[in-house]
Amino acid sequence: MPSPLAELLERHQHEFGPVLPVDLSAPDVARLDFTAANPLLTDADLRDTDAFSDLVARLLAAQQADIGVGGYLENRVIYRRSPTLFADDSAPARSLHLGVDVWLRAGTPVLAPLDAVVHSLADNANFGDYGPTIILQHQLEDTVFYTLYGHLTRRETALLRPGMTVAQGDTFAEVGPPPENGDWPPHLHFQIIADMQGRQGDFPGVAAPAERDQWAALCPDPNLVLQSQWL
Repeated sequence: MPSPLAELLERHQHEFGPVLPVDLSAPDVARLDFTAANPLLTDADLRDTDAFSDLVARLLAAQQADIGVGGYLENRVIYRRSPTLFADDSAPARSLHLGVDVWLRAGTPVLAPLDAVVHSLADNANFGDYGPTIILQHQLEDTVFYTLYGHLTRRETALLRPGMTVAQGDTFAEVGPPPENGDWPPHLHFQIIADMQGRQGDFPGVAAPAERDQWAALCPDPNLVLQSQWL
């Protein structure tokens, strides 16, 4: 059953603007698979960001695509590159992705899909983390919710402060390059959040697969805003 926030977003889908100045339903967009089912990941050295970038390029080229999308509730193997997620081998693996990734060139503008206030921001600079991160706060009807944008550039992020207003359609950030984006191949992590739970500038982007239902209710499908046929 959809969460109340998911139902709200579905009712207002026609009101949202783009998050990126590209058509995410265009023929040059493809889904990228980062699960264990993808044989190209078996021997890939994902801790080497250059090698990871080459892998993304090969995955796109195989589908004659320039932009890759996907990842919501995908059980991924790529997070084993991140010591912040796999520091303790005795803990359940956090590998269930709670957002959508859009893999595209660094420097691509990031737009506010609806009017917002800057809730918080931070440079989560650990290897394999979000890098520069912005969280926007929105209100629809009587409901407050949040959108998170990870792997940005430091330059634009430094111009923002909590409490600043951002109008729908405004460019407020750019997709960042490695290593400042958390040392990833360039992409935007976009996530919807119902409750920040007191957090500032950061929020889990992956969860343990066994906790799928509770995290899916807290972080509904980003495609309710992105509205791509490939998601």
